[in-house]
Amino acid sequence: MTPLRINLDQNEIPTHWYNVVADMTTPPSVPLGPDGQPVSPEMMGAIFPGPILEQEMSAQRWIEIPEEVRQIYALWRPAPLCRALRLEQALGTPAKIFYKYEGVSPAGSHKPNSAVPQAYYNKLAGTKRLTTETGAGQ
Repeated sequence: MTPLRINLDQNEIPTHWYNVVADMTTPPSVPLGPDGQPVSPEMMGAIFPGPILEQEMSAQRWIEIPEEVRQIYALWRPAPLCRALRLEQALGTPAKIFYKYEGVSPAGSHKPNSAVPQAYYNKLAGTKRLTTETGAGQ
């Protein structure tokens, strides 16, 4: 039988996030405000704490994941990596296709993967109240 699932141990949770910007031939455009003009980091600081801006604006290839965030990730990560064997067969491709099963997270989706560090960085910045939005508009 072909193995269909790859499970990593908790000690294999990544220690760094990979930043694709470091490998882009053309860096992303600067953020624009409602008036179409570039938004300065100071203006963005009105709604985002410094550590989030540093990460968002970074061109470093690897960004360290804080240990506190990794400890929370350990509650449901690493998420299993599953092979889509029937999809490969339906497509008639020699490629191996994998997907991450994020249904093991508390929310049943990928959302806590970014929500946890956002809440962590806001806590570091002294934010007392945090409002979030949902990805699907619920």
